[in-house]
Amino acid sequence: MWQERSMSGVWKVAAVRDAEAALMARLPEGTLMARAAGALAARIGRLLGDTGGVYGSHVTLLVGAGDNGGDALYAGAVLAERGARVTAIEIFAGRHHVAAGEAFVAAGGRFAGRLPEHTDLVVDGIFGIGGRPGLPPAAVDLLARLAGVTTVAVDVPSGVEVDTGAVSAPAVKADVTVTFGCRKPATSVGAGAVHSGLVEFVDIGLGPYLPEPHAIIPTIEDIRRWWPRPSPYDDKYTRGVLGVCAGSYRYPGAGELAVAGALAGPAGYIRYAGTAARHVRYRFPEVVTKDRVADAGRVQAWTVGPGMGTDSVAASQLSSALDEGVPMCLDADGLTLLAAEPYLLTGRGAATVLTPHDREYARLAGRCTGDDRIGDARELAERFDCIVLLKGYRTVIVDPRGLTYLNPTGDPALATAGSGDVLAGLLGALLAGGLRADRAAIAAAFVHGLAGREAARTGPVTAWRIATTLPLVLGEMIGV
Repeated sequence: MWQERSMSGVWKVAAVRDAEAALMARLPEGTLMARAAGALAARIGRLLGDTGGVYGSHVTLLVGAGDNGGDALYAGAVLAERGARVTAIEIFAGRHHVAAGEAFVAAGGRFAGRLPEHTDLVVDGIFGIGGRPGLPPAAVDLLARLAGVTTVAVDVPSGVEVDTGAVSAPAVKADVTVTFGCRKPATSVGAGAVHSGLVEFVDIGLGPYLPEPHAIIPTIEDIRRWWPRPSPYDDKYTRGVLGVCAGSYRYPGAGELAVAGALAGPAGYIRYAGTAARHVRYRFPEVVTKDRVADAGRVQAWTVGPGMGTDSVAASQLSSALDEGVPMCLDADGLTLLAAEPYLLTGRGAATVLTPHDREYARLAGRCTGDDRIGDARELAERFDCIVLLKGYRTVIVDPRGLTYLNPTGDPALATAGSGDVLAGLLGALLAGGLRADRAAIAAAFVHGLAGREAARTGPVTAWRIATTLPLVLGEMIGV
C-alpha cells in the first residue's frame, strides 16, 4: 500500500475503482457521493462568492447518466438550498441518478429541456472516470452555446481519456476541476491537464486503499528537501564541478544560456568547453573556458548538447564527455547525435538524463509522441537505459524502471527559444552537486517552471529572463 507523504500520486481508473469498492464496503451507502458533492458545492460556492455570491446566482448542470451526474445533482441541491437558481439538463434524456435527482428537485432545483436565458456558472457532470473519450453531439452543442461561462468539471473534464490525459475528440475545457479521492492522468498530463484548468483535490478517504501510484507529482517541499546545500566545510570543488559543452560559432548564445542555468544551481565550479568560449568568458568571468572537452579538466558531471552543432567536431566532443564516465545531461544537438548513433550509451555505467521535446523524441524513438505521453517516455527510458525528461506543459520524467514523475509547474511561457538550454545547465549543476539523477531532473524541471511563471508575471518571457529569474526563485521559494 502506498502512503502519501509530500509527493502526490496519480492513479489510473482500475486502481481507483478497486479503492472505491474497498472503501464503500466499509461505509453506509451514499457516503462517498455525499462527501464528493459537499466538496463540489463548497468549491462552486467560493467561485460564485467572487462574483456576487451564491444567493440569486444562476447555475446550469450538464448531467450524465452515472454517478458523476449524481455528484452534480447533489451539489446542485446544496446550492439551491442556499438560494441559487439551479437548472439541470440531461445529456441522455430520461437518464440520471434517481436519488440525486429527487434530492435536487426537493431542494428547489429544476430539470429543463433547454438552457436558461442566463447562466453564471456551468457544472460538467456528463462523464466520470468511466466515460469514453469524446462527447455526445448534444453536449457539444450545449457547451458551444455556453462558451465563455465559468465551467467546473466534476472529477475529470468529460471527454478526456482518463488513463492518458489525451484529448482525441471533443472534450470539456474547464476553468476548475474538482477531483475526488486521488488525482488521475486526465487532470495531470497531456492535453487533459490543459483542459482541467485549476485542479482542486478533495480527499474522500481512498488513500489507505490505493496501490502504488501510476505516477507521482512532486511538491515544493520535496524540492526543498532534495536541493543540495553547501556545508561549512565545503569548497568550490567539493560542492561539485560541472562541465558544459554547449554553443558554437553559429549559436554562441546557447552556451551562454546553458552556463547561466548552471550558475544558478548548487555546483561550486563551472568549466566550459566549446567554440563559444570567448562569448562565455566575456559574459561570465567566473567560468573557466577551454575549446575542447578533452582539455576541460576533471568534472563531476557534464551538460552536453545545446547549440553545439552535429558535425564531426561536435560528435568528438560528445564522445570525449561520455568517455569520462560521469553523470550527464544530454540535450538538443546532443540528442540528434545520439539518434544517429544510438549505441553511444551502450554499457554506460554513469547516469544519463535525456531531455527531448516532441520533435527530438521523434528522432530518438523513430516515431512521434502519441496519446500516452507517460508510455512514450517509459519506452524511451527503457530503450536507452536512462532517465528521460520529456518536455511539455506537464513535463514527464521517467527512470529506466518506469518510475514516473509529472512536473506541476509548467507554463506556456517556457515555450521560447533557449529555455531548454537554461534547463539543461541547471540540471547538470544538480548532477554535479551530487543529486541522484531522477531527482536532479525533477528538481530542475520544477524550479525552471517556477522561474518561467515568475518571469511571465512581469512581461514577455525570454530564455535570458528565465535564467536571471532562477536565483530569485531559488532564494524566495526554495530557500537557497
